[in-house]
Amino acid sequence: MNAVLVAVLVMLILSLVRVHVVIALAIGALVGGLLGGLGFDQTISVFTAGLGGSATVALSYALLGAFAVAIARTGLPEVMVNWVVKLVGKKGDTRKKALSKALIFFLLAIVSCFSQNVVPIHIAFIPILIPPILKILNELGVDRRAIATILTFGLTAPYIFLPYGFGAIFHGIIADNMDENGLIVELSMIPKAMALPTIGLVIGLLIAVLVTYRKNRVYEDRAIVGARKEKQVYTNWSIISALLSIVATLVVQTLSDSMIVAALAGLVVLLVSGSLKWKEADDVVTEGMKMMAFISFVMLAASGFAAVIRETGHVDLLVRQTSNIVGESQAAAALLMLVIGLFITMGIGSSFATIPIIATLFVPLGMAAGFSPVAIIALIGTAGALGDAGAPASDSTLGPTAGLNADGQHNHIWDTCVPTFVHFNIPLFIFGWMAAMFL
Repeated sequence: MNAVLVAVLVMLILSLVRVHVVIALAIGALVGGLLGGLGFDQTISVFTAGLGGSATVALSYALLGAFAVAIARTGLPEVMVNWVVKLVGKKGDTRKKALSKALIFFLLAIVSCFSQNVVPIHIAFIPILIPPILKILNELGVDRRAIATILTFGLTAPYIFLPYGFGAIFHGIIADNMDENGLIVELSMIPKAMALPTIGLVIGLLIAVLVTYRKNRVYEDRAIVGARKEKQVYTNWSIISALLSIVATLVVQTLSDSMIVAALAGLVVLLVSGSLKWKEADDVVTEGMKMMAFISFVMLAASGFAAVIRETGHVDLLVRQTSNIVGESQAAAALLMLVIGLFITMGIGSSFATIPIIATLFVPLGMAAGFSPVAIIALIGTAGALGDAGAPASDSTLGPTAGLNADGQHNHIWDTCVPTFVHFNIPLFIFGWMAAMFL
């Protein structure tokens, strides 16, 4: 048995039966390490050393949570709520409700797509935008699984297709790693190769929003983490300060490419403006860290898991096993390569982090099977996107969960990962295979 496949299977099965994903990652890493011949002590050592790989990301999310809670204290969410309520109108007005749902879906899709290419802030907008509108979503009867698929689509589709912002980084990683493995490609080939997989994501999104999660779903009106129980009091200045802090966060994130510095900049603006009182600062940071602690610890555990998988050396073994199975069949080769990519990226959870591993596998396999350079790009890019679109440890699924679960009514596995896996990974798999066969 291959240690990589077994480790990922153990992690996924435990997650699906509602074992906490951090514990599932730790157990999966232990099983993979032991099966890969590392031994108990070495597995623990590698896992522990690997935790530091996501320390910066974990701190970034914690500070973003603090910034989101601070924004909630300014009254800006209250203004947003009042504005959207006017759109909703009376509860009996079905047409207005439908239009309000459509408007919210459209705006969330636009914002999440822009966060990858236009203003590359990734998931930084989620803890600011989503928690304040949960009560509105409740009133409209919106199924939060639809929102999860919209957000994950916006966090995935733009960067795999468009060569701007995070897309430029992603495309550069693919090209560089293919070059290093003996296949030189042009950056201009990548959008062409990823067009079909992106169409698959669009189809999955439409099915999720228009069919699967179209019906209303009932949620309780619960308090948001960090929100005050009494009615929020706000002034024109506090609203202006909140908007200025958001602008400052976006600008600093764009210039510094650091979510930590960006979140700190937003907090400083709120403190200097007086919208966030000094005596409240400690409570705000604590509440924000509580809200984002889940995503932070999952990212840390995922780094340890990935370190163990790499250390076993069974990734290379997987290549040899695959080559023996597929023989000269391109269809079988493409199918098995995507299955391998799915397992690797589902375990590690980051397309950016797994592209070097996938390229090492797929370039020699693809060349041996007679695939064109564009087809190999499609296989590599699709395999990377499979992890971001549905993995429990992906920030493209963890981010939406952190926002939608701000009132404790959204399960990470069953309300985010399973919906995104079904609606995105399945069409990605199909359209990625088609791209490999016909390009």
